[in-house]
Amino acid sequence: MSRYGDLTVAVALGGGGARGLAHICVLQILDELGIRPVAIAGTSIGAIIGIAYAAGYSGDELRRHAESLFRSRFKLTRRLLKARARRPRRFLIDFAHPVLIDGAKFLDAFWPAGVPERFEDLQIPCRVVATDFARRKEVVFSSGALRSAVAGSMAMPGLVQAAPSNVGYLIDGGVVNPLPYNHLWGMADIIVAVDLSGSAVRKQHRKGPPSPGETLVVASQMMVNDLTARMLSERKPDVLVRPPVKQFLASSIFKSSRILAAGDACRDELIAQLDFVAAQIMSQRPA
Repeated sequence: MSRYGDLTVAVALGGGGARGLAHICVLQILDELGIRPVAIAGTSIGAIIGIAYAAGYSGDELRRHAESLFRSRFKLTRRLLKARARRPRRFLIDFAHPVLIDGAKFLDAFWPAGVPERFEDLQIPCRVVATDFARRKEVVFSSGALRSAVAGSMAMPGLVQAAPSNVGYLIDGGVVNPLPYNHLWGMADIIVAVDLSGSAVRKQHRKGPPSPGETLVVASQMMVNDLTARMLSERKPDVLVRPPVKQFLASSIFKSSRILAAGDACRDELIAQLDFVAAQIMSQRPA
């Protein structure tokens, strides 16, 4: 039973690469409070985790799954290598990154077993945001084939291969909408958005220029930060939670335990905001 009675909650999970493991902590807190979201919208890593949760996995189950995946650096590296994309022969060198990931293979390697093939078979309605590469615009999926939509939503330029879909090739949803709470308006009493934006500051004493991969990740993060700030300046969600993960890069996949610990640190903030918003809504109801 939810501590907020009959109030409904919808959740938007933003993009942020490895930082997105903190989403699991937020879902654990919602489970603890007895809140079952009525809808989820996700971009990139937010789509990956949101879909797994909507498939029926609890926050605790997703955390155990993540901890088992990331416990061994060697096994994790093997999974990443298995998810490599086949490079077209015309490309002799990948200047952006030495390993280009195939999104669909990545999902097969990292999603827990039992995630369905279609949106219609999820236990919670979901919306996945990606970017239509040919048309240069946002596209939102809520029905039909699920894996192609999520593979496209996570296709970070230079790191993950563009994904084919029924509307053409898709790339990272964070390019157009890194925090898709706007697709949840009117679907619940309370809209919760989990924002992973913010730039890690590079240590000044480090010698040498940043690597091509690091440059690409940081440049993408700067773009995401700007887009998120503009969205929030126009209209904020009812609850905005920001796990303290900005010290990590989107590519900090080997720092999973520290990211999860950072996600746990937002517990009191999330509960305080939910309590405040719920009290406001209840006070406006007729006696």
